[in-house]
Amino acid sequence: MTARLEHLNIAVPDPDATAALLCELFGWHIRWQGPAIGDGWSVHVGGEDDYLALYRPADKTLTDPERYARQGGLNHIGLVVEDLDATEARVRAAGFTPHNHADYEPGRRFYFDGPDGVEYEVVSYG
Repeated sequence: MTARLEHLNIAVPDPDATAALLCELFGWHIRWQGPAIGDGWSVHVGGEDDYLALYRPADKTLTDPERYARQGGLNHIGLVVEDLDATEARVRAAGFTPHNHADYEPGRRFYFDGPDGVEYEVVSYG
């Protein structure tokens, strides 16, 4: 039996704004939104089979731990797209700066830092 990843749950200051941006950049849709654990708020955004659960705690207080240095911390979220150049153009138009471009076997990629301190890796294998 093989498992597949269904969702990731990450804490962000404004789940609604982050969900709207991810819908714009990646063609996703909001699958569900509503009250969440601890009187927080959650928005589930993604495709039919997998998604990101964007969570804001009730007190809206979030710290900014250093990426790649915290045990168990989120380093980045990797996303596969069909057209890397078109996606990069949308990322730039939204005001973000792509970095760490690479062509490697078997694909091409770039990264960008999103609005909530989350880094995204965008890759294309086409």
